Amino acid sequence: MQKLLKNEKLFSVTVPILAAILGMLVGAIIMLLGNYDPVAGFSALFDGMFGSPKAFGETIRAASPLILAGIAVAFAFRTGLFNIGVEGQLLVGWLASVWVGYAFNLPAIIHVPLAIVAAAIAGGIWGMIPGFLKARFKVHEVIVTIMLNYVALHVTANLIKTYLYAGNEKSYKVQESATLSSQFLATLTENSRLHWGIVVALIAAMIMWFILEKTSRGFELRSVGFNQHASMYAGMNVPKNIVLSMSISGAFAGVAGAMEGLGTFQNMTVLSAFTGTGFDGIAVALLGANNPIGIVLAAILFGGLNTAAPQMNFDANVPSELVEIIIALIIFFVASSYIIRIVLSHFSKEGK
Repeated sequence: MQKLLKNEKLFSVTVPILAAILGMLVGAIIMLLGNYDPVAGFSALFDGMFGSPKAFGETIRAASPLILAGIAVAFAFRTGLFNIGVEGQLLVGWLASVWVGYAFNLPAIIHVPLAIVAAAIAGGIWGMIPGFLKARFKVHEVIVTIMLNYVALHVTANLIKTYLYAGNEKSYKVQESATLSSQFLATLTENSRLHWGIVVALIAAMIMWFILEKTSRGFELRSVGFNQHASMYAGMNVPKNIVLSMSISGAFAGVAGAMEGLGTFQNMTVLSAFTGTGFDGIAVALLGANNPIGIVLAAILFGGLNTAAPQMNFDANVPSELVEIIIALIIFFVASSYIIRIVLSHFSKEGK
């Protein structure tokens, strides 16, 4: 127990696991209070997540944009910034990928990377705006990113209606050469919508790790996040690093949008409300302790919970909204990690 408390890395791994277990446990209690069968409910939930090749495929498909959204939030957080604008950056990236996927006629080996890069650039530019305002005018990034979410929502809807409208509140579909879909993956997972976006997401996780842990620029970004005054004294360009951090974070979020535009939907709907994926990325980053591996695992959990919620309702008659309560409870317990530390310290002292 004492070893756990002293080892911060071990503690950061243990807390999310305990949070998930406690979230499920309290969820079971809520089911009992509502006269629902928690065993049947969770059996249906886990069956809907991993019980068949199709369920597994849908879980991984849903996890792909969540991984990238979580990476976007975590990258900014690791560099001392709080990017609440992942949702807006995701939307502009989604639109950029769909436009490139529709407007150009190229071989797939060029078309797909070009559409993904376009999404990254669009998201990066959208993230650069609050980064510049923070660096130049000291405007808090949380306020600007929240406001830009709404700007992105309405601007993308207007651009679709003006330039890409195909009727039925949808844009034109991307060309076959720009899609991430795969007949091989669909056949392997009994016609799920699983696509190659999961590979892109895993590569992005490795890129995040490499930038922050293995490059001098990543060291600068983290240093500025820890202490701007000390970093400036050491000769680092603090404003430049703030803008760069938000731009990279926005780029990851933009690629998350490409997963939807090139993979799941292959077009973009004229949205009147947020998708929620960008906001879920905050929870994924929190549960994953801002660590690439943790984010991947957390995204798979959240993706599975979201896709399996209807099956819990159909098979066990448990309201699918309960999944949202469980997710909220998991976030609550992660956010209350200091309470877990106090409890563990108490048991550690008793064990002496």
